[in-house]
Amino acid sequence: MAFILGLKEQMTQIFQDDKVMPVTVIKAGPCTVLDSKTKEKNGYEAVRMSLGEKKKITKPLEGQLKELEIKPRFIREFKTEEALKFKRGDIVKVDVFREGELINAQGVSIGKGFQGVVKRHHFHGKNTSHGTKHDVRRSGSIGTTAPQRVFKGKRMAGRMGGQRITLKNLKIIKIDPEKNLLYIKGAVPGKRGSLLKIMSINQNK
Repeated sequence: MAFILGLKEQMTQIFQDDKVMPVTVIKAGPCTVLDSKTKEKNGYEAVRMSLGEKKKITKPLEGQLKELEIKPRFIREFKTEEALKFKRGDIVKVDVFREGELINAQGVSIGKGFQGVVKRHHFHGKNTSHGTKHDVRRSGSIGTTAPQRVFKGKRMAGRMGGQRITLKNLKIIKIDPEKNLLYIKGAVPGKRGSLLKIMSINQNK
């Protein structure tokens, strides 16, 4: 099972077999393994790894990572049954994947703020006929007669985006080990610079 952390760089296109291929460029790794979780000690098996560097971290975290001499920007866990294979201080790079491999990409979608029902839930709105004034994009009635309340889950205006999304079965088109770049076919969640969890196809937790 292969997994790594990466940052979304940009979308572009490359030519492959005389075809134009839309790809997302991800700067993946190098990641440092911080520690492993075991069933005996923690109740589950996982690997905790870091990506990037920043100037300042909290004192407790600095004490935990003192021997590694790093100040990570991102720290995430990957649940895996092979946690014992990873040792503290191991470096994970893009060469754990191979071209043509299918992976899952998990990230946070772009936040769009507070939106109305037309944009958020694709309501078509009211007819722009005579008598309709300032009501075109409104949601309309939200209650019922009998319960005299609004049911949970009613589609209404609210905050849109900013949710954790996992896209599955994405294909790795190209790997650049020297620059730590992954070229993945299609789009992935998030904006430029956002964090992504890249997992092999059978590593979807």
